[in-house]
Amino acid sequence: MLGLNNSIRVFLAVEPVDLRKSFNGLHGVVLDRLKEDPCSGALYIFTNRRRNRIKTLYWDGTGMWVAIKRLEQGRFIWPKGVGEREKLALAPEALALLLDGVDLKQGSFKPWYQR
Repeated sequence: MLGLNNSIRVFLAVEPVDLRKSFNGLHGVVLDRLKEDPCSGALYIFTNRRRNRIKTLYWDGTGMWVAIKRLEQGRFIWPKGVGEREKLALAPEALALLLDGVDLKQGSFKPWYQR
């Protein structure tokens, strides 16, 4: 079971990635584009062009995890100005908000979000 604690480092790849990539493809994106070590224990987040899907890559010490989330409506939103960088460092709490449907630009739930 993948558990997130408050000490985990989280990096969001700002530019869209072909989400047909799996372990090796995402590993290469982390090395080449993000200039990070995929086996460092950080969690790497990737999105598609429409930002309605995200895929994560995580090394837990024994192997790689790949997980994906698809939104049925709406899209993932993060703050303006991050397009000038290759990656955005997120606090684990910010990742939880993003995954829960909170607009990181405005700090509010998107209209389509229901619990």
